[in-house]
Amino acid sequence: MALDHGSVPWLLAVALATAGPHFWHLPWWLSLLVGGTLLWRAWLWHGRRPLPPRALLMVLMIGSIAAIGWHFRTLLGKDAGVALLVVFMALKPMEMHRRRDAVVVVMLGYFLLLTHYLYSESIPTGLWLLAAIALLTAALIRLHGGSQPMTVIARQAGLLLAQALPFMLILYLLFPRVSGPLWGLPQDAYSGLSGLPKQMSPGSISQLSQSGAIAFRSRFADELPEKSDLYWRGPVFDEYDGLTWRSRALPAGSPRQAPVIESSGRSYTYVSILEASNERWLLALDVATSLPPDSSLAPTLEALSRQALRVRSRFSFTSSPDYRANVTETPIALQQALALPADVNPRARALASEWSSRPPKEIAEAALAMFRQEDFHYTLRPPLLGRDAMDEFLFVTRRGFCEHYASAFVFLMRAAGVPARVVAGYQGGEVNPVDGYLTVRQSDAHAWAEIWLAGEGWVRFDPTAAVAPSRIEQGIVAALPAGEPLPLIVQFDADWLRQMRNRWEAANNAWNQWVLGYNPQRQREVLSRLGWQAPDWQSMTASLAVLCGMALLIVVLWTLPRRRAVDPVQRAWQAYCAQLARRGISRAGWEGPLAFAQRVAREKPDLAALTSEAAGYYAALRYGHREAQALRLLQQCIHRLPPITRQRRQRA
Repeated sequence: MALDHGSVPWLLAVALATAGPHFWHLPWWLSLLVGGTLLWRAWLWHGRRPLPPRALLMVLMIGSIAAIGWHFRTLLGKDAGVALLVVFMALKPMEMHRRRDAVVVVMLGYFLLLTHYLYSESIPTGLWLLAAIALLTAALIRLHGGSQPMTVIARQAGLLLAQALPFMLILYLLFPRVSGPLWGLPQDAYSGLSGLPKQMSPGSISQLSQSGAIAFRSRFADELPEKSDLYWRGPVFDEYDGLTWRSRALPAGSPRQAPVIESSGRSYTYVSILEASNERWLLALDVATSLPPDSSLAPTLEALSRQALRVRSRFSFTSSPDYRANVTETPIALQQALALPADVNPRARALASEWSSRPPKEIAEAALAMFRQEDFHYTLRPPLLGRDAMDEFLFVTRRGFCEHYASAFVFLMRAAGVPARVVAGYQGGEVNPVDGYLTVRQSDAHAWAEIWLAGEGWVRFDPTAAVAPSRIEQGIVAALPAGEPLPLIVQFDADWLRQMRNRWEAANNAWNQWVLGYNPQRQREVLSRLGWQAPDWQSMTASLAVLCGMALLIVVLWTLPRRRAVDPVQRAWQAYCAQLARRGISRAGWEGPLAFAQRVAREKPDLAALTSEAAGYYAALRYGHREAQALRLLQQCIHRLPPITRQRRQRA
């Protein structure tokens, strides 16, 4: 069937609603191409101009595919795949001649909506997708139902979506959840995730600290630890090449020994909701004594998941800030914690050699006293460092961020013969009064040091606290001097903005937990609250089928009376045709009233005049102006039919 001219604006709106949000992720030239193509199609529709030849469309398609392949260096993966879908959505309306082509556009729009969650899973994204689904449904109604008032189309689309709502809720609650996704995603689907780096060099932590994005949220069962105890442990770096710190891999064949932790003092039980980072670090409060399933404590004390965190995940921990770890350490680990590259930083080595005769703890205190008493500055914009980075930092620039002070401290300790390593993670956090969660942002990223002391094990030392103690007690804003580049969420911190932010983040947290984070564990919790103990997939599947069947039955029972409520005009005409059928002439379903009257005139001349009169009334009422008098006359035609005699009935 040919495409109705009035359907084109609906389809262009579908293309814009489903592809438009991707303009922020596409290359600028591709966004211009797609936007220009849609505007071109709207101009052609408005002027009723012919569509471009297929040869031109083929050139545009091949050129777009080649440009996408050149830009992304591939035609596979998340970004390149989404770019191809957006181009298809822009070019398909340029060849819409038939209704079949329009249906392809709508189906492509439904599929394209799924790709938005590859970039954002926020509440605004969800609301936009709901609005886009309503628009897609309305476009289908307009496409197959013909020209109708917009209010009628919107009401019917809303009714269809309302009928789908019970099924959506039943599927949400009872559809058996799996631990991973139902289908695989390309590797670059996780390339945009942010978090702690795998290695640390000058500037890596300071760049992360300029982001106001949330790293994770934690909620404690009881009261919160002291601010100075909020050290969230991430990767441990124990290998240094003169510029970059890395995590040292265990030698082949070396046994992986679990750390020995002796906790004292109070323990804290809490739940953490970690944002996706594509890393295995669980960022537990230093140090974790109880871990969630499918995780372990590394020899360097960081909590590690079995698999990288590619989706937002919820974990339960118990941690003890007061502890002794690996009081008896392996010789290999101690030897690795003393290694330094040769022929770099001679002045720092000379300073450390002056301290080497002291006990290890006094050496650490001497280094902290130097940072505390001399002219060192805490800044996010330190000067660049050269080959002898530690010498330049300690004796020339004396300006740096936490990674500079942690690196310099560990270098001095190793040069003085004290085993030491760098620990990266987060420090601090802010309690959201709306939902009670402690929110830790990327701007709370931090680096500190650990040294090994005989009889005490690995002990934390934070040289940044010696230079800027307010960083630990009050946060990064209080520690940095005026004019430093901070995240906007920190710069604009008025009371009313903070309240709005807290409410919005609490709403996002609820959305993340109950919608996006509705995993098997959360599903079991919800069903147990509803009185369903130990649900398994077989019972959930059976209940799902029963409840969906009941919902379908309710919808059918609700819609059937509406379908039986025939229009009075239609009912009167059907009654007249039924009387004619009793007299030996039946109307076919495809016959219109006037065509049927003509056939009656040929086959039943005695009924020709009356049938022509009744058909005229029905046609005027059905397709012309509705008048009460015409309906009454049509109803009278039924009674004016001659009675059926026994003999006529037998002949019929």
